Amino acid sequence: MNASAKAIAERFVDARRSATALSQYPGSPPDTLEQAYRIQDEAIALNAQPVLGWKVGRIMPPLDTQYGADRLAGPIFSATGAGDTNPMPVFANGFAAGEAEFLLRIGKRAPQGKTEFTLDEAADMLDAVHLGIEVASSPFPGINDMGPGVTISDFGNNFGLLIGAAVADWRNCGFTDWNVTSYRNGEEIGHGKASAMPDGPIGAASFLFSLLAKRGIAVEPGQWISSGAVTGVHPVSVGDEFAARFNGHDLLTCTFIAAGASG
Repeated sequence: MNASAKAIAERFVDARRSATALSQYPGSPPDTLEQAYRIQDEAIALNAQPVLGWKVGRIMPPLDTQYGADRLAGPIFSATGAGDTNPMPVFANGFAAGEAEFLLRIGKRAPQGKTEFTLDEAADMLDAVHLGIEVASSPFPGINDMGPGVTISDFGNNFGLLIGAAVADWRNCGFTDWNVTSYRNGEEIGHGKASAMPDGPIGAASFLFSLLAKRGIAVEPGQWISSGAVTGVHPVSVGDEFAARFNGHDLLTCTFIAAGASG
């Protein structure tokens, strides 16, 4: 990389704070996931805000073979409980998308020194599953066009979570086979089931716990895992309404607003 990891991170953090678009990637794109996570680590430190959770996204074929992983992760700094009105900010001149997701709440810390987690071990570290919408947004409009390294380098393209109702008896209710449908401005734009993901949402947790342990990052009880887009990544614009229906009846809705400058 021509620009240092810290220099790239500084550009992204400054752009997010000022809600200013980046017309091009601020340096040479990372060639490896290791380089990408190094930029992310620098950005987390520069951002200096509590990490409320982690998003997990897919790396699809053939890039999964090229990069040696089928998932990626990024920090979440904003998590909002759903209410009557749910305005969710996005970068107006950057990238913005809505994603219907199952949100997993971490209930306990990982055992010290442990770096690999079976599905059962990962599930045992969770204490709740909720319906949710992930807001994917970046000041760089081309973030999803340049490969997983670029996505990782800007917080995994995350700009917040909308947390909906808890899934009752999540261990036994078969929620991964629920039909999930997404809508933009009232029109259906995608549908799917979480069971179509590799090892489902718990597979996302297993991946994340291992990745963070190897990076020396501790998970904390109460943090969230946004476990992956069930119906796809759906581009949106300021003013759009996005909704996700779970299991044929539970509906979660938000409206996207333009992000303003922050401190």
